[in-house]
Amino acid sequence: MSITLLILWIVGITSITLLGSFYARKFQKPDLLIGLYVTFVLVAQVLAAKISTFDLGFREFSGPSGLIVFSITYLLTDIVNEKFGRKETQKMILIAFVSQITMVFFFWLGVKFPPAPFWNLQESWEKIFNLVPRITLASWIAFLISENFDAYVFAWFKKLTKGKYLWSRNAFSSIPALALDTLIFIPLAFAGLMPLGTLILGQMLVKWLVGLINIPFMYLNKLILTKNEH
Repeated sequence: MSITLLILWIVGITSITLLGSFYARKFQKPDLLIGLYVTFVLVAQVLAAKISTFDLGFREFSGPSGLIVFSITYLLTDIVNEKFGRKETQKMILIAFVSQITMVFFFWLGVKFPPAPFWNLQESWEKIFNLVPRITLASWIAFLISENFDAYVFAWFKKLTKGKYLWSRNAFSSIPALALDTLIFIPLAFAGLMPLGTLILGQMLVKWLVGLINIPFMYLNKLILTKNEH
């Protein structure tokens, strides 16, 4: 995937967040933003079963296919934090965490059910959905720490700047949180199994690219949320 195509995919996927903001403005509730957030988190965990190549122009890096999708979850937390506050954001994070546990349990059930005699895809199914406990646990720990870190820092920055400089609280909460997620997840999941330096660098650069592209989308979402407000 070329750098141009990668950027187009990031822009396209990020645009989905705008639907949540239109809903929030109309009904004054974060329901769809929360639904999108949970969807992005769960889809990213499923897509993590496939390792893809990301071309950043100067070098190619490997990472989970859900890397872009997961990175956009930090934009969604910032949108909800901006409009509905930190408590609503942390409630959203908790909902997504419980949803992850539930999904993993259902996957485990799907793997354990004996296949029908005529169904010959059990081996392929297990390769995709038979989650490695170490990687799953590492993912959950990194998720809880980094997402809550983003929520706290965003709210703190908003208070510090008295609601000004939206770009600063978006960037200085999401970008460090994305790095924190990588620095926690990669060592816990792959220490002793894979070269950590390459994995950390690749994932961090792709996540930061998403974080930078998301900054103008934060303004677009804020514009939608506050339109017609006096």
